[in-house]
Amino acid sequence: MAGQRIGYVRVSTLDQNEKRQLDGLVLDRVFTDKASGRDTARPQLAELLRFARDGDTVVVHSMDRLARNLDDLRALVQTLTRKGVRVEFVKEHLLFTGEDSPMANLMLSVMGAFAEFERALIRERQREGIALAKQRGAYKGRKKTLTPERAAELVQRAGAGVPKSVLARDYGISRETVYQYLRFATLP
Repeated sequence: MAGQRIGYVRVSTLDQNEKRQLDGLVLDRVFTDKASGRDTARPQLAELLRFARDGDTVVVHSMDRLARNLDDLRALVQTLTRKGVRVEFVKEHLLFTGEDSPMANLMLSVMGAFAEFERALIRERQREGIALAKQRGAYKGRKKTLTPERAAELVQRAGAGVPKSVLARDYGISRETVYQYLRFATLP
């Protein structure tokens, strides 16, 4: 019995169009994440890993859509192939079955290394661009999420013992951002 063809799509931001990645392919189900590929902590990827069964084929547009880190890419492909799931990368024309040849493993490593290298170059160019913009006075950093009044209210509520997770939910920010506001408030 042939398994299902399962698509996995990832775009980095909410405004990117994910439709083109697996356009024209016949798939039984598609899992889509709108999240960075810097790690594997993505809800739809986790759901895909739970859903995929022996005999299924996971179809991904390209390796960098699955992972930007060589170690993560290898681990994900191994996790899937050990379950009897085939992994197909459309752009690279590669298929991994778990019974892969040394050449297939080399291709996974080389292509994965290129994806990781590309990510490092993007980050380096971003840092250089920010540094140049700061020199020109054109970069002011990210706009604050909370108004000064709401930030003061957050600090006051935290001082009253309201849990950080509750504050994060109430203000629509992450817990790390709550901690950043609290650190900023305690600076001289």
